[in-house]
Amino acid sequence: EAAGGRAVAVAADVTRQTAVQTLVNAAIDHFGCLDIVVNNAGIYQFASIEESTEALYRRQFDINVLGPLLVTAAAAPHLGNGSSIINISSFVTRVFIAESAIYSGAKGAIDAITGVLSKELGPRGIRVNAVNPGLIETEGSHSVGAMNSDFQTWNEEQTPLGRIGQVQDIAPIVSFLASDEARWITGEVILASGGMR
Repeated sequence: EAAGGRAVAVAADVTRQTAVQTLVNAAIDHFGCLDIVVNNAGIYQFASIEESTEALYRRQFDINVLGPLLVTAAAAPHLGNGSSIINISSFVTRVFIAESAIYSGAKGAIDAITGVLSKELGPRGIRVNAVNPGLIETEGSHSVGAMNSDFQTWNEEQTPLGRIGQVQDIAPIVSFLASDEARWITGEVILASGGMR
């Protein structure tokens, strides 16, 4: 707000339909309408196939797949012609990383859901796209130990641009997809990984 914007923070569990409805209602109550949805809530945890458990699967699929479905379902009735939904997926759907079967499966589902919803919501003038970042330095990547690790080093070595991503590398892509300048783009999955593929 100090920078001239408007914002409201609402805590909500995206795996709970009632909580998601409260989230959407709060946004509409605060701003008066809903034009853009960015499905960015997510977690990741790598594990070998032998260490992959039902609990690990359910936690990642509940947050990474069910969450965007519930948020989109709650938001869609309030979105009109020219609205935009952006799903944050991951480069793991194209760069196959050992011990990422559950996470890669969840993000692969998001890529497929993006295409399906672009066809379903397109007749209403609602665009649906996905952005698939590589490793990005965030609070989350720090909390899981990805920063200053062998995984970070591997990413830097495999990425043609020679570094991991920063939030400011992804935010402009999302802003573009949310804008009217992207009015003819829907159903796309944009790989934003510094060239790693």
